[in-house]
Amino acid sequence: MNKFYIVAVMAAISSLTMAYSQNPARLTDEPVEIRQTAGRAALGEFAPKFAELNDDVLFGEVWSRTDKLALRDRSIVTVTALVSSGIIDSSLTYHLQEAKKNGVTRTEIAEILTQVAFYAGWPKAWGAFRQATEVWKDTSDAADAKAVFEREMIFPIGEPNTAYARYFTGNSYLAPVSSEQVKIFNVTFEPGCRNNWHIHHASKGGGQMLIGVGGRGWYQEEGKEAVEILPGTVIHIPANVKHWHGAASDSWFSHLAFELDGEDSSNEWLDPVTDDVYLDLR
Repeated sequence: MNKFYIVAVMAAISSLTMAYSQNPARLTDEPVEIRQTAGRAALGEFAPKFAELNDDVLFGEVWSRTDKLALRDRSIVTVTALVSSGIIDSSLTYHLQEAKKNGVTRTEIAEILTQVAFYAGWPKAWGAFRQATEVWKDTSDAADAKAVFEREMIFPIGEPNTAYARYFTGNSYLAPVSSEQVKIFNVTFEPGCRNNWHIHHASKGGGQMLIGVGGRGWYQEEGKEAVEILPGTVIHIPANVKHWHGAASDSWFSHLAFELDGEDSSNEWLDPVTDDVYLDLR
C-alpha cells in the first residue's frame, strides 16, 4: 500500500502544471501562446500592419503573458476599459464571451458592470448590460457556483460522468489526471451528489484510495459512522468492503481516486444511498 501511495502522489503532483494551464483564472508557469486571426481576416488586405499588430502583438504577445496576469483578470480589465470608453459594439460582445469562457460568472459580471456604471456613466452600463444578459442568458445560479468551484480547484473537474451516471445520485464529473504507473482520476460531485453503495472486490491486494482536493464530502463504510473528507484528507478503502462516498449537501466536492492493483479485481455496484442515511449527516 505504501508503494502505491508514493507512486500515486508523485504522479498527481507531476500533473499540477497541466491543471494550472487549463484554468484561465490562474497564472501559468510560462506564457501561453494565444492565436488570433481576426485582424488578418477583417483587415489583412486593407491594413496589413494593423492586422499584424492586433493578431501578433496584442493577442500573440500581450494576452499571452498569462504568467504575469491570468486570462480571467485580463478579460475583466478589457471589458471595463471598453465600457468606460463607450465601446458598446461587437468588440464588447466578443470580450464578454471571452470573459465568460475565462471563468467570469453571471453574478460577477453584474457586479463589475454595476461598479463601472458609477465611474464610466449610467448609459454606458445600460448598453453593456444588454449585451451581458444575452451572453449569460443560459447561465443559472448553479452554473455560477460550479464555475467558482472550478476556478478554485487545482485539478480540472473534467466532463460529465455519463458512463457511470446510473450509479450516482445527482451529477458528477470525471477528469483523468494520470494514466501511467497508477491510474488517477479527479471525481467531482455537485452538492448532494453521491455514488451508490459499492464494493471493490479482489482476492489479493486491490481496493481504492481517495484524497480530498476541494470542497467537503463524506465517506462511509457499511456499519460505521461516516467520515468527513476535506482537502488533504486521505481515505484508504480495503478490498471487499461495502462503502459509498460523495459531496456534502451544501458543498461541491472533489477527490482524487486511485485504483490499486489486485488479483481477480472487479467492482460491484449496489443500491443507492437513501435520503434517510444521507440527510442524517451533518
